Amino acid sequence: MIKNKKNSCYLCSKSFFILFIYFTMLDYLIIGSGLAGISFAEVALKNNKTILLLDDKSQNSSRVAGGLYNPVILKRFSEVWNAKEQLVIMNEFYNLVEDKLKEKFNFKMPVLRKFFSIEEQNNWFAASDKINLAPFLSTKLISKKYSSIDSPYDYGEVLHTGYVDTALLLDHYKKYLLQNNLLKEESFDVNAIEFLDSGIQYKGIQAQNIIFAEGFGMHKNPYFNYLPLDGTKGELFVIKAPDLKLDVIVNTSVFILPLGDDLFKVGATYNWQDKTAEPTEEGKQELLERIKEIITCDFEIVKHFAGVRPTVADRRPLLGTHEKHKTLHILNGLGTRGVMLGPAMAQALYDHIENKIPLDREADIKRFHKRYLKSLISDQL
Repeated sequence: MIKNKKNSCYLCSKSFFILFIYFTMLDYLIIGSGLAGISFAEVALKNNKTILLLDDKSQNSSRVAGGLYNPVILKRFSEVWNAKEQLVIMNEFYNLVEDKLKEKFNFKMPVLRKFFSIEEQNNWFAASDKINLAPFLSTKLISKKYSSIDSPYDYGEVLHTGYVDTALLLDHYKKYLLQNNLLKEESFDVNAIEFLDSGIQYKGIQAQNIIFAEGFGMHKNPYFNYLPLDGTKGELFVIKAPDLKLDVIVNTSVFILPLGDDLFKVGATYNWQDKTAEPTEEGKQELLERIKEIITCDFEIVKHFAGVRPTVADRRPLLGTHEKHKTLHILNGLGTRGVMLGPAMAQALYDHIENKIPLDREADIKRFHKRYLKSLISDQL
């Protein structure tokens, strides 16, 4: 009897939801539930907005991402764009989500840059003297020896670093969305958009705004595919290495991230030609070569996976509103730094839509309109 009552309540809840979304003007219809999509969803919910997400699981880059956050581009010893601001917003965001979902996703962990020469040490110290990098680069060399890693020139420590377990985050957030009837697992048909005097209608669902957070899938979107979004394929391993004793993230030509139980995530490759999300033999061999340059112990490949990162040539995200259809917006191009960029960019886009706060020029899609506006006018307007 109790079971039937629960089922009855569940059916009533589902029926109410169906009536709600089809007879109420939502604030936001969000296309995509990767890092960009859930970041905007959380910002909107925090501000008591009504939302619905649509996702068909066609894009997997957020799920397979390394998940590292690091305020310094170690290859060039330069600060990540707006790193200080992004770190503050990022930490606030994941703290709120962890409290909400009762699960840990954000793990603080040092990133150590292994040095291969005295010259690299000197470059590190020179970089640490720069005003913008000083808060992030420790001037104390780490001489600790880790088993199975030769480090005659020691390590430099990057501060304010760690990783987000993106797969765990997305799984739990998806569960939350489904439990609250905020997610429909289906493909979005862009041709079914009907423009109203205030907002849009999509298959009977009305919304004030659509947020396109489609990742590399943006190329199929006729309203925004004029933008120069590229796809950079990345491949990663999870390896098992019982003799590798590591409690920090080591970053050289690849990163090695300890997951516990002798498991380590290792990556990643960068391939600008291949736009498929399937692991390749070429990627496997590249990772194997790089791992063997760093560790000396035996290891076993437990998992090999790949994804296509939504990247932009100028290394800045894509935020903004369609030139003609002011109810259509984009949140994309988070590239390799989605866990850092996602929360900050979602907040910026929300403030732009709701409070008319101008977007940062370096992220605003208008930076491309001078070059692409002619095609935009002819094809879209």
